[in-house]
Amino acid sequence: MIVYCAADLLWSTRIQGTGKAVGITCRPVRSVEMLKARLADSDVRAAIVDLDAPEMALEIIRALRGEGALDPERRIRIVAFGPHVAVELFEQAKSAGADSVLARGAFDRRLTDLLAELDAPPKEK
Repeated sequence: MIVYCAADLLWSTRIQGTGKAVGITCRPVRSVEMLKARLADSDVRAAIVDLDAPEMALEIIRALRGEGALDPERRIRIVAFGPHVAVELFEQAKSAGADSVLARGAFDRRLTDLLAELDAPPKEK
């Protein structure tokens, strides 16, 4: 399962609809409490966060990667996306622990492939 925090209905619908079209379960999280619940009852492999909701996005990234992370044993991949002009937010997301940060256009173009990559089991090292 992939969880996502979207700033608006457009992105929420796009992420969930694309996931459904390719057979990947995508569920929203609107708070760290919802994230905790999803982690407790689901095999969450990745999180997508929309930097148009910067406080919530960064809070979710920190909850997954920061000190006292919710589930440090599970290496949940994190992708953040936002407006290409949000350079400072991109840096904050990377510093907080996001694995990758994409401009909205790139995120939109790659969404189907990105969901497949994120839903795949982690590669053995």
